Amino acid sequence: MSEIIKSILSGHNQFASGGLLIMIVGGLGVYLRAVPEALWEWFVRQTTMMITVKDDDLSFCWVKEWLLEQNFLKRIRRVDLDTTIRKEKLALIPAPGTHWFWHAGRPFVVHFYRNEDPKGSSRRRTESLTFHTIGRRQAFLKRFVKEIVECHEKNIGIRSSLFVYDDGWMRVEGYAPRLLESLVLKPGEKDQLIRDVEKFRNSKQRYRQLGVPYHRGYLLFGPPGTGKTSLVSAIATRFEMHIYAINLSVFNDRTLTTAISDVPPNSVILFEDIDCMKSGKARMTEGETSGKSCEDKKEEMAGLGVTLSGLLNVIDGFSAPENVLFVMTSNAIETLDPALLRPGRVDYKLYMGRADDRQKIELYRRFFPEAGEVEAELFVEIHHSAETMAEFQGLLLRLEQDCTELDELVFKI
Repeated sequence: MSEIIKSILSGHNQFASGGLLIMIVGGLGVYLRAVPEALWEWFVRQTTMMITVKDDDLSFCWVKEWLLEQNFLKRIRRVDLDTTIRKEKLALIPAPGTHWFWHAGRPFVVHFYRNEDPKGSSRRRTESLTFHTIGRRQAFLKRFVKEIVECHEKNIGIRSSLFVYDDGWMRVEGYAPRLLESLVLKPGEKDQLIRDVEKFRNSKQRYRQLGVPYHRGYLLFGPPGTGKTSLVSAIATRFEMHIYAINLSVFNDRTLTTAISDVPPNSVILFEDIDCMKSGKARMTEGETSGKSCEDKKEEMAGLGVTLSGLLNVIDGFSAPENVLFVMTSNAIETLDPALLRPGRVDYKLYMGRADDRQKIELYRRFFPEAGEVEAELFVEIHHSAETMAEFQGLLLRLEQDCTELDELVFKI
């Protein structure tokens, strides 16, 4: 080989030596052209800062809120329609792509990325926002983040929506979230439940360290009309979480797994009236499956609805989502399978029973703040037949309507 190279370089083979020279010069040219580009990339890395927020973080919505208040949004020609930020009216946000603006005396470039063709186990569309600006000090980025947080705190309100599944999650337009202050529970029940949710939401790193799946299960049980669903709505409103309601009667194991995998993090997955679940058999007996092909077995299992094993798998199996609250409501806890109630699937139970007099009095005075304690106690005693808060609230609504009609009549007279 060395002899061949010497022969080429010695000039005896002019054609080969010329070709080799061209290759060397061409390679050197390509390398030299890449040097300025590499220097420029190094210079950019040394003089700019970048911050990225993904849609699986709560702050993603906060950043979009902040973008809505920036003047540069008015000159953008590529925008998306968004109804998740301001429920009462439509909002325009930057469309996927690269946009630039000037803020706090510095140029900014924001890149909005959206995966329109999701693959893998999760079919959910993913999004991210990346901000790029000049500078080297993180103090500026911290001020930038603080400004976004202040914008969120200024505009904070009811940030909770209800979604139902119909070949995909659909937002319920008429949903009215409940405020936690509007619920009257027995002393300590509400505070203890809120503390438990807060502790869970602040323990993400601890769950990671222990290797424990980061989700938590709640069971609210008791007679109908005791406020179980209202409490779920109030919790979601308090922690700015969306509710994804599951009606098990319209699912089978496969479609339930698909629906749950599409639920984003930081959400409440609600299984309402879980005791009414009409599940098929978790497993077919050997006699029932003998002589059937694999496809026949799959079709038969799909027609059974949600099986107990299918339900347990989405709550506590490999396909269970993380950073969510599983909330089940039940009117008859004794009918539930013990496997569904074990820790890891149900971590917190709250019995919501008949309303006591103290709850009724407090609710009465919420409706009629001018009323005295004696008046409220008298009304409760007269209407002792109203056993649940829903029944008693219905009485108060009728009373309020009668009082309004009476006032209108007096005014006309």
